[in-house]
Amino acid sequence: MKMPRKIKRYCPSCKRHTPHEVERVKKRKASELKWGQRQFRRVTAGYRGFPRPKPEGREKPTKRIHIRYRCDTCKKAHQPASQRAKKFELEE
Repeated sequence: MKMPRKIKRYCPSCKRHTPHEVERVKKRKASELKWGQRQFRRVTAGYRGFPRPKPEGREKPTKRIHIRYRCDTCKKAHQPASQRAKKFELEE
């Protein structure tokens, strides 16, 4: 999936169509304070094995792509629901 770096979209804060800058959202480091991560650390601590079975089968053919749009006039960003694509690149 190819996408231009600048695109005209609806801005929810300006309440009109304005040019937006497109950027791909990178996955950030998971917080160690979240409940799931605390549970995972507790279960894997000590001499026990890994708490979940290894995933069976192959990798999925497509990945979820999160795209953030930043308005050029108000500089606020919004991020709609993710899309699925095999490849993603931003064009000049």
